[in-house]
Amino acid sequence: MTDSTEEIRRELIASGQVERDLELAHPRWDTDALRREFDVIGFMAPFVVVKRKADGVKGSLEFTHSPRVYFNFVADH
Repeated sequence: MTDSTEEIRRELIASGQVERDLELAHPRWDTDALRREFDVIGFMAPFVVVKRKADGVKGSLEFTHSPRVYFNFVADH
């Protein structure tokens, strides 16, 4: 199966864009906080698809690898 987003996701990581996004992002979640607030549906670095436990809203977050920080929740429309 071919992933048509792989190259652009790799470019985002290599360019440092994810770290620049993190600098401006609030709120942020570490792994334990992510597990408390969201159910993880799937990962495709630098993104994770989640379902917010409080209201069932699905969306995505960006994340950094090390340290592992999740941020920029965007709800699906």
